[in-house]
Amino acid sequence: MSKKIVVITGSPRKNGNSFAMTDAFIQAAEEKGHSVVRFDAAAMNLGGCRACETCYKTGNACSFDDDFNLIAPAVLEADAIVFTMPVYWYSIPAQIKAVIDKMYSFCVAGKNIAGKECALIACCEEDDMSVLNGVKIPVERSAALMKWHMVGEVLIPGVLNTGDIEKTDGCRQAAALAEKI
Repeated sequence: MSKKIVVITGSPRKNGNSFAMTDAFIQAAEEKGHSVVRFDAAAMNLGGCRACETCYKTGNACSFDDDFNLIAPAVLEADAIVFTMPVYWYSIPAQIKAVIDKMYSFCVAGKNIAGKECALIACCEEDDMSVLNGVKIPVERSAALMKWHMVGEVLIPGVLNTGDIEKTDGCRQAAALAEKI
């Protein structure tokens, strides 16, 4: 069965390691017949949540008009959401954190977004797998709050420089993740 998948990336490095895994995932998902919409958060105009709690009162997800208002309708329509990112300073990069924070708008407005599938693709410089907890735990907790089902995670340590991902099986794992959606 074909599904609508939204991929949200958090890296500003277009030829970086997380982008390579993202591309591998998208190619495999499209080959399975899924439709994929990709949002590169680092290339978008996104501000942080201002906690005004006026979400959807203007007709848009966020009362402050930024590109989250392009992302939100796609998330509402999606069957699956896939977050892809590198670890920045042991946490989620600011470029994608703004998107995750603004998903609070669905809760404030009482939008029923339960039942979606969610996945995470992430990488980090250090070889210590616990470094990936800074992205893994917040995404898992966010999915649980929104009643999304985590279908899989691709977590690749030990990659820093562009192309380092090719020394791992990260792209193969990302492509295999498409089988779980």
